[in-house]
Amino acid sequence: MKMADTVLTLNAGSSSLKFALFDAHGGEDAGALLRGLVEEIPTRPRFSASSADCAPLAEDEWPDAANDFPAIIDRLIGWIEAHRGDNRLIAVGHRVVHGGPAHAKPERVTPALLGELDRLTRLAPLHEPQNIAPIRALAESRPELPQVACFDTAFHRTMPAVATRFALPRNFETEGVRRYGFHGLSYEYIAGHLALTAPGLASGRVIVAHLGNGASLCALKAGKSIDTTMGFSTLDGLVMGSRPGTLDPGVILHLLKERGMTADEVENLLYRRSGLLGISGGISSDMRVLLGSDDPRAAEAIELFTYRIAREVGALASSLGGLDGFVFTAGIGEHSAMVRALVCARLGWLGVELDKDANERGDGLISAVQSPAEVRVIATDEERMMASHVLRTVRAGHPA
Repeated sequence: MKMADTVLTLNAGSSSLKFALFDAHGGEDAGALLRGLVEEIPTRPRFSASSADCAPLAEDEWPDAANDFPAIIDRLIGWIEAHRGDNRLIAVGHRVVHGGPAHAKPERVTPALLGELDRLTRLAPLHEPQNIAPIRALAESRPELPQVACFDTAFHRTMPAVATRFALPRNFETEGVRRYGFHGLSYEYIAGHLALTAPGLASGRVIVAHLGNGASLCALKAGKSIDTTMGFSTLDGLVMGSRPGTLDPGVILHLLKERGMTADEVENLLYRRSGLLGISGGISSDMRVLLGSDDPRAAEAIELFTYRIAREVGALASSLGGLDGFVFTAGIGEHSAMVRALVCARLGWLGVELDKDANERGDGLISAVQSPAEVRVIATDEERMMASHVLRTVRAGHPA
């Protein structure tokens, strides 16, 4: 590895931590020098890393660090420092799911910001604590190392007010009860990629489908978010791996009043037991497993997943006033030709027509030549987006 200042990005989930190391001298569009993952954090952490060309660099197990973010962060940083040789780590960027109403751009981490993030955990209880844990661990072990919080909600701050409001008494909006939108780092990356590779399409009306264990859609007009399917929380919108998506609020009242469930029980149901996992009867939350199953409940889960995507596309097309292009991204969107075909089969009325062979290849333009709306598959890169934000924030000299 050549000598260089480097930037580390950390993307913490409920049970895993993705990381990537970038060459700061390569500019804001530099590719990663290495990438890796720490998975099964609550039970038996497993570490793996690979080079830019996907060659394995290291694998290890850290069973004594189970559910211990400070220990995991310390070992991860230690491995990176040993591996990078003379290269200097100048900053760390973190994906933070919820920025609340006050945070519209990446920010240098300070004690005050950490306190605000703690208060935001009530808005994203499944994700925010895991996002904050490595920030706090680094702040304690390496206080001299600049850290930058990159908010997943920030990209959606361009939505018009009408797209952010609930029909509740106005005091609730003042208190932060509004639609925020999520997966913003992914959508921001896709918008930038389109601007470089398909500028004509980027200037038009595009819906991006970020389909993974968490899933949402975003309506882009000239590269700006004007509407999205996730709202106040990451429970809203599409059917997801273990989350139900849009749900009649009356169901929640029924569970509380008629079934006698506690708020914690309802929270566990909505975040961990619903979605593909729930509708498939517990077969799996993993789309790959469901696609390979001959159980009719798996087929029903896939049908609901794709039906709800198509239904929400219709709503976002209304917000856009039409549709010029559709982009699939994230794990399911990038890798499942079947899901792409099932979704697009429902969107013919919007001018969507797939090229079957191109869809099977699953890269770049996959729509038929005669399709009025372009359909593309683009691999998202939230870590690269984060690294770009970190470099801009640190170089701007924001006070610590």
